[in-house]
Amino acid sequence: MRSAFEAWAQKDGHIVRRREDKPEEYLVYETQRRWLIWQAALEHGKLPGGRKAVAKEAVEKNTARTATLQRPVAMASDEAAVRTQVLNEVLDAFSALKSRDDTAMDDIMHVIQGLKQKQKSQQNGG
Repeated sequence: MRSAFEAWAQKDGHIVRRREDKPEEYLVYETQRRWLIWQAALEHGKLPGGRKAVAKEAVEKNTARTATLQRPVAMASDEAAVRTQVLNEVLDAFSALKSRDDTAMDDIMHVIQGLKQKQKSQQNGG
C-alpha cells in the first residue's frame, strides 16, 4: 500500500523521503498529510456494503460481457475508478474543513467520522 502511495505521490511531485528518527513518517508535512488521507480513503472504501460491493457488481457485469483476455483490464479500470472516486471524496472532505485550532489528526478523525456517517445514511436509503 505504501509503495503505491509513494509512486502516486512522486508522480504528483511530492517528496517521499522519510524521517530518520521516525521512518513511518514522511519528512515533508504535506506528504505525511496526503499519506494519512490516502489511508483514510482506503479505509473508507473497505466498509461493508459500500463502494467495494458496488465496484464488485460492476466488475461482474463487465466480466460477463467481455472475453477472458479482457477481464483483467476491465477489473483494473473499475477498481481504479472506485479508488479515484473515494480519494476525491476524502480530499473534498478535507477541503471543506473550516480553519480550527485542532491538530491534523483531529481533522482526519473528523473527516473519517463524517464519511462514515454519510455512507451509513446512503445505505439506509438516504
